[in-house]
Amino acid sequence: MSEAASRKRGFGSGIETRSIDWVPEHARHGTVADQGKFWFLGNFHFFTIAIGFIGPSMGLALGWTALGGAIGIFIGTIFQAFHANQGAEMGLPQMIQSRAQFGYRGVILPLFATLVTYVGFNVVDTILITNGVSALLGWQPLALAVAVTVLAAVLAIWGHDWLHKVFKLLFWVSLPLFLVLTVAAATSGTPVLAGKTFGFNAVAFFTEIAAGASYNITYATYVSDYSRYLPANTPRRQVITSVFLGAAGSAVWLIALGAWLATRIGSADPLVALSLAGDRIFVGYGAAAALASVAALVATMGMNAYSGMLTVVTAMDSLRKLQPTQRMRIVVILVLGLAALALALKFGTDGVEAVNELFVVMLYLLAPWTAINLTDYYFVRRGGYAVTHLFDPAGIYGQWRFAGLLAYFTGFAASLPFIVIPDVVMGPVARALGGIDIGWLIGLAVGGIAYRFLMRHHEPASEHAAVMHSRSTLKAMHEPGN
Repeated sequence: MSEAASRKRGFGSGIETRSIDWVPEHARHGTVADQGKFWFLGNFHFFTIAIGFIGPSMGLALGWTALGGAIGIFIGTIFQAFHANQGAEMGLPQMIQSRAQFGYRGVILPLFATLVTYVGFNVVDTILITNGVSALLGWQPLALAVAVTVLAAVLAIWGHDWLHKVFKLLFWVSLPLFLVLTVAAATSGTPVLAGKTFGFNAVAFFTEIAAGASYNITYATYVSDYSRYLPANTPRRQVITSVFLGAAGSAVWLIALGAWLATRIGSADPLVALSLAGDRIFVGYGAAAALASVAALVATMGMNAYSGMLTVVTAMDSLRKLQPTQRMRIVVILVLGLAALALALKFGTDGVEAVNELFVVMLYLLAPWTAINLTDYYFVRRGGYAVTHLFDPAGIYGQWRFAGLLAYFTGFAASLPFIVIPDVVMGPVARALGGIDIGWLIGLAVGGIAYRFLMRHHEPASEHAAVMHSRSTLKAMHEPGN
């Protein structure tokens, strides 16, 4: 069936056929408002609530935890949101565009970090769901783990449009439940847990900031995957603002709610604490809020699986030129699902802390990438890319880009003296600072500055002819009826 015919019958009614390929203008659809709801729901579940438990677990008070989480979320979301318009403007998944900075094959370096993040998130999500639901309802953990893996894989297989549909539905289901619960919590006057003392300490405060920042910076690697079907003329400011407000709003809200639960409710499990707080409104309300939160997290697992597939297909194509097919994307999604399930079952209840430490590593690995990508997009090439050359090993971007790779390693190396991975490693500067974690900020700053310096002599005009030829080629190839 032609693209035009599939659009007439309603795109999204069947399994998505695209993967890493460019989306032509006549196949674009969706609205800016949908982006806000999508990224709001992406953080609107009890994984985010768990981030609010980090500060109190280190003795940090509710207010300081909420503030630290908000600062981190705002920092991370700035980077996430400024990637979002790249999808609409270029019609490509996020990591394909990174070939312009790292080269056709060199892009495998950031692809590795992003893939570990996607799989790691789904491992943690599976463990959190099975532990929480088993504690609440007594359901069998293995059956739960298999069920959520299958549901997430099915959603990822159906693809982009179904992800947006399900996220929008769950947004309207979850929003009123959490509004009522939050108002009830804020007006309850529930005292701090007996025998517990919470206050301020710098290490816990900066740890909370780093946790918030890492949470949304990891989204930077796949935000364009879900905006690439927007019309190319969608105003840049609107896309950035919608994504920022959605992703930051829900995360700041639920981190603060998590901090309240951690300091007022006697449970270390965020889902159980959520249920207990809800049942104070009336019996059964907590279960409804908890199950809505579980559904949102399963949908987010589908999003992770979908973007993980795009990452794997991009890496495969970077090693050996291939023709992406629907069958290929389905197989990759299934393999990734099985891998995440196997790791979740292997780690069991003891794996969450270890994998959370892995997310700290991912922040250090991804921070230089996002700085390089945004510097290239906004200050070097200023949005002017030859899309067809991103799919050509012999194109103008080459197979290995010295500037991008050197800037990446420079940014990462600069962060190492400041690195803090709890119970694993602490850099000498971090030790002198008493364990305060600012290494990821160093990686961001140094990576971006190094790339700008290395590309200081680049003239966008030198690529203008290739950009124009690419645009005319794509237009001719993808006109309806061709």
